[in-house]
Amino acid sequence: MQCRICGSEGEHRSYVAKEMMLGLRDEHHYFQCADCDCLQIEKIPANIADYYPENYYSYSDASKAGNPLKQTMTRLRDTYEVTGTNLLGRVMHLLMPNAKLATLRPVKLARDARILDVGCGAGHLLHSLRELGFQNLLGIDPFNQADIAYPNGLRIEKRDIFSEQGQWDLVMFHHSFEHLPNQRTNLGQAFNILKPGGVALVRIPTVSSYVWQEYGVNWVQLDAPRHLYLHSVKSMQALAEQAGFITEQVVYDSNALQFWGSKQYEQDIPLRDPRSWAESPDNSLFTAKQIHEFEQRARELNAINQGDQAAFYLRKPA
Repeated sequence: MQCRICGSEGEHRSYVAKEMMLGLRDEHHYFQCADCDCLQIEKIPANIADYYPENYYSYSDASKAGNPLKQTMTRLRDTYEVTGTNLLGRVMHLLMPNAKLATLRPVKLARDARILDVGCGAGHLLHSLRELGFQNLLGIDPFNQADIAYPNGLRIEKRDIFSEQGQWDLVMFHHSFEHLPNQRTNLGQAFNILKPGGVALVRIPTVSSYVWQEYGVNWVQLDAPRHLYLHSVKSMQALAEQAGFITEQVVYDSNALQFWGSKQYEQDIPLRDPRSWAESPDNSLFTAKQIHEFEQRARELNAINQGDQAAFYLRKPA
């Protein structure tokens, strides 16, 4: 097999991974490039859409809100996540952080910034930004059932990035890039539609991590066959350079899932199983204390660049 990222035809390591999120357990073949370390699926299933059921987690309605007090506290928290300011919001962050929004802080977004979220599902992150007063937002996702129009004015459109011709300040791929078959052309299109000096934010699982070495094909974020590419830092930076980007920063932002999810898979317990921590903590293998310890371990791994996911901040030269 030839690596589809760097072109290497070296002696790549082969793996067989099962579909374990839904519990189908069908097998899929992957190989890891001997040169750039990118782990990639050998052959994309012809029925790949079947692995995204209607209840797939990213499709849930983003407009569902709690009581007015909770909405106010959430907005304060989200303001802190995006800007790093707001004392009460910081308190709420400590109680219920929003890690996805926090990844926007290094970009230093202006309120009139034009922001495109690619592969956004129902658009949860964009909905939060709209509630904070950001107006120039658009989400796109070809796997959605239809276009979505929220009461607050946010639109999510059923299409892919190649249909977009606008000029954006920020193009985001929040755990969607690993699902895309044509990595080079997708990132190249992001480069094309960014303004000079604009940023592509790519958040992905990474094999440059402790848990890939520890759990191998039981690593929960391998997520066969939905994840077509599991990049290393080396392969992602090479891809960014091919597209014309400058990699400004790589920030690890993994969480406890890498441990409890992978340990479940070792025990043949799918993510959507009634015994899963995600579905029923009371019926799972783990105690709340263990989950807390997993979170602490995740923070420690992030600090030494060994967590299982990272945010890549890619700048288009001005």
